[in-house]
Amino acid sequence: MPTSATQLIRGHILHFLADPGEHDAADSYQSLPDGALWIVDGRVADLGPWAELRARRTPDELAGAECFDYGQQLVLPGLVDTHCHYPQSGVIASFGHQLLDWLNDYTFPAEAAFADPCVAEAAAEYFVERLLAHGTTTASVFATVHPQSVDAFMAAAERRQLRMLCGKVMMDRHAPPELCDTVASAERDSLALIERWHRRGRLRYSLTPRFAPTSTPEQLALAGALYRSQPDLHVQSHLAENPDEIAWVGQLFPQRRDYLDVYAHYGLLGPRTIYGHCIHLAPEEIRDMAHTGTAAAFCPTSNLFLGSGLFNHAAALDAGIRVGLATDVGGGTSFSLIRTLGEAYKVSQMLGRPLPPLRAWWLATLAGARALYLDEHIGNFLPGKEADCVVLNPTATPELAYRLQYGGSLSEQLFALMVLGDERCVVATHVLGRVAGKGNSSV
Repeated sequence: MPTSATQLIRGHILHFLADPGEHDAADSYQSLPDGALWIVDGRVADLGPWAELRARRTPDELAGAECFDYGQQLVLPGLVDTHCHYPQSGVIASFGHQLLDWLNDYTFPAEAAFADPCVAEAAAEYFVERLLAHGTTTASVFATVHPQSVDAFMAAAERRQLRMLCGKVMMDRHAPPELCDTVASAERDSLALIERWHRRGRLRYSLTPRFAPTSTPEQLALAGALYRSQPDLHVQSHLAENPDEIAWVGQLFPQRRDYLDVYAHYGLLGPRTIYGHCIHLAPEEIRDMAHTGTAAAFCPTSNLFLGSGLFNHAAALDAGIRVGLATDVGGGTSFSLIRTLGEAYKVSQMLGRPLPPLRAWWLATLAGARALYLDEHIGNFLPGKEADCVVLNPTATPELAYRLQYGGSLSEQLFALMVLGDERCVVATHVLGRVAGKGNSSV
């Protein structure tokens, strides 16, 4: 049924303007306990305390808007997952190998099935619906080597008017033959997919060499040339996840200084490039990522599950690297960025710089948008931004409700939510103002 072009969303509005840092910078966020968003044609047109926003609207405007009153529940920008693999949804919670064994034993067999377009379409529908149920409205998504896997995901995202990134995996060696492309086919398929999907609606295309070991130098050179061929294409891949992987890269590319230098040599650093994991970086790699604007995706559940190591997000941010949060489904263990925040906190504790709750929710929203170079469109509620949001019930479970009896400041509430919360806290997910997913909360 058609709905109004104008929506009014009322609740406890919380969004971020900058990194709160480790000391909750007061000018980095805006918290409006009885706030409201005024949304016109899918974009934020006004924001403020409810009483003030209401006074700025005429009676006819208010009467014509589609209204959502969420009381004291939290309304945040839609969550941003900066690194995930939709074809791996079916191998989440597969028993405990490390990275290279995980690829051979679980990932590659799962991805081979995506040669069948029907498999890809069913998986894409499932994946997008689960993202929305968990409050995620934007993601940087790996498909498989098959072009139809991109078509399936992009079509599912387009039907829901989502802002999404996706790309065909480029992989011409060190993988099963049925999952290998060639330099020529990768170029042909990538160009066709770019033509078909890049900048169509809210979609953008990401060039996706899986990681340096599975692409020949010629294919990495192709990826770099494609990246330079248009001013707004994106790049996603993996970097420094596992010590064995790093050693393998050194054997395959002995002439390069380090892992990052492989990507640098082929022109794959810079704006709109993001690398998953980035755990075991040398000082020169950290410096070069910051200098070039290359972003890192922090994947704590995957890094813990596969025993890969601990990403030092605080040190990366100190160095000036753009960092976003990521589930890394299916090495990651949940679609939920709320659960992922809890694991990010545990990783940060192990590294001696605990992740404060305000900075955590910034990582899941504006920082993720910035890492993907989409912050001109999404990430907070500044006027003109696209109106994606998630509504969270901080007392959705008995454990949360009981805990918050004993401490209810904003920071305490946000911390309890990220440690004890999960998808049951999601009341609704809005895309361009309209409800795109009903959540799991019973309240």
